[in-house]
Amino acid sequence: MEGAPSKASVMKSLPDNQPVMWPWLAWSFVAVTGIVAPVAALLLLSDALGPEPPAAIIGSVLAVSLMGAGIIAAATSGRLWVGLALAILAGSGLIFLAQALGMPAGPNPLWIGLAVCIASLSFAARGALFARSAGGKGWWIALFVVAGEAAILLTALARPGELPEWLLVLLPAQWTSTAVQVALFSGSARIARAALIALAGTAAATLLVATLWPRRWPYLIMFTTWLALSALVWHWPAPPVS
Repeated sequence: MEGAPSKASVMKSLPDNQPVMWPWLAWSFVAVTGIVAPVAALLLLSDALGPEPPAAIIGSVLAVSLMGAGIIAAATSGRLWVGLALAILAGSGLIFLAQALGMPAGPNPLWIGLAVCIASLSFAARGALFARSAGGKGWWIALFVVAGEAAILLTALARPGELPEWLLVLLPAQWTSTAVQVALFSGSARIARAALIALAGTAAATLLVATLWPRRWPYLIMFTTWLALSALVWHWPAPPVS
């Protein structure tokens, strides 16, 4: 039919123009996973364990917060900067809350900020890719990813040694937890270099895929990068937290 858009042009425009399904529900999950649940967890842990809960617990709570705010917000809004900004705000707020509850300040605020920013960028990049590739349904994919990684992370926390190490090193949420733990609780200005490199590398690879969408071949680059960086985390473990 004359004047009708081609099938190719319609398919290409869908990821950018398709409205978000149930936006109020999507933003509710951003609030719950990024703010409400982590804040509740910190308050409960402070009551149960005192002002200095184990570093692994604080790291895991912060990782879930950054992941929930970064991925779901970017997927819902379709904007990388929205997920990045909300994740940084959520993570910074949780750190200030933990310190207000009695957690000692980290030895080097620069490394703490670096860990939060790099992790936030990595998660927001994934959310932006979901928005680009799945349009208005992208936030559902983001929600399932957050729920899956959070479940594995919290299972490993509750039952140490039950999950294989190779599974944990595949998770950006675990990289984030490690990086935050070292930045907050190490006795010096040491950082989890491999975890931070892995988060930055996956952010770059994910943004490449999002930029080149709907081309599919960059997924191979992203998958290969993810495996290579997981191997780096495996072979270059973080310094122990004192």
